[in-house]
Amino acid sequence: MAKRYLFYISENYAFQILRPMQDEIHKRGDTVAWFVEGNNVNREYFQPFEQQLANIQAVIDYQPLAVFIPGNMIPSFIPGLKVCVRHGFIGFKTRVKDGLNYSFIIRDCFDLHCTHGPSMTDTFKQLEQQHQHFKVVETGFCKMDPFFNTSATVHKKDDRPVVLFSSTFSPRMSQAEALLPTIQRLSQDTKWRWLVTFHPKMAQSTVSAYKAAQHENLTFIETDNAMPLMLEADLMLGDNSSMLVEFLMLNKPVVTVKNEHPKPHLINVTDPLKIENSIEYALTRPEELMGKIADYGAQTHPYQDGQSSARILDATEDMLTNPPNLKKKPLNLIRRFKMRKKLGYWQW
Repeated sequence: MAKRYLFYISENYAFQILRPMQDEIHKRGDTVAWFVEGNNVNREYFQPFEQQLANIQAVIDYQPLAVFIPGNMIPSFIPGLKVCVRHGFIGFKTRVKDGLNYSFIIRDCFDLHCTHGPSMTDTFKQLEQQHQHFKVVETGFCKMDPFFNTSATVHKKDDRPVVLFSSTFSPRMSQAEALLPTIQRLSQDTKWRWLVTFHPKMAQSTVSAYKAAQHENLTFIETDNAMPLMLEADLMLGDNSSMLVEFLMLNKPVVTVKNEHPKPHLINVTDPLKIENSIEYALTRPEELMGKIADYGAQTHPYQDGQSSARILDATEDMLTNPPNLKKKPLNLIRRFKMRKKLGYWQW
């Protein structure tokens, strides 16, 4: 009998994250349905064969064995083992009040946390021991599977290097608006071709400004799948976006502007006038820099076999078959009430 799984999503980036898992689920002869929370998802991104559940009652009736979430929270009343697959690598954003990295905030929603590599796993294993109401398994990031698939192809218009610019949506950390004049100036030189894409939550005014700035050598792309852009690009220009970490996993250089936590595997500048020379240098792929990128990749996401989705499903099935002895989660009554109110679901 086919197993039933659920994808619980609230943002457009979920499609690129979960579709490799959908492929693996179908490969095993099992089924998966999608549920959309809120209004941020563009439903036109759904493929005709993808099953959507219209409301919470339909989700309850579906009775999934497990629910996969590329986000931070899920209501406790959704049936099934709750599996956090994460929506990105360890980011740069920290909570203002205590400096805690948002990647490591425990919201008491999940039964299983699937981590991407040692740098994430080590901290989550400590949190597992501290809280004792969830399990942690290192699996790799399902979103990265297609990047390491031998069938992934790169389509380039010409032989010029391609620079991909992306920025975080956080107003406090984004350099998108400040860098627009610089990118407009640099893109007038035809030595590089420029691609620009942003997080779905980027301010519409910023998106509109970059769309208006487009010309033959500068293209803005709105998409639910940035993989083709990342494969095509030779270098990424960014600030504090988690997308630049994904780009580094492809063994490609990144130049950042005013990164809040600059590291040796990044070329970080604080003066936009230094961007051009930094890009020129990074495109030579200097040995020392590329070695630091390789070391960072080994700690962040050592899996290049394209099998992270399979490992997530294996970890899920193992937990369902051999349930660990875990403590009960904290009630968090206020959070539970807010989730019910948000979804308009009051049945018990």
